[in-house]
Amino acid sequence: MVGEEAITMMDPAGLKAIGAGLAVGLTGLASGIAEKDIGAAAIGAMAENEGLFGKGLIMTVIPETIVIFGLVVALLIS
Repeated sequence: MVGEEAITMMDPAGLKAIGAGLAVGLTGLASGIAEKDIGAAAIGAMAENEGLFGKGLIMTVIPETIVIFGLVVALLIS
């Protein structure tokens, strides 16, 4: 095989798996970063006014929906 180039072939199923993994992984990472900031602000607000617990809880859960959307995209890809 001297002088011949190695031919690499990209498997479509493998590329779909990589895309699905990136969809879930990156949305999970972004959600974690957003939840960190929102959670810190919610704890600070609840330290001053305990009546904000419900609003803080709802605001903390909202970024988790992004991961659900990423999971749906991953399922549609594969």
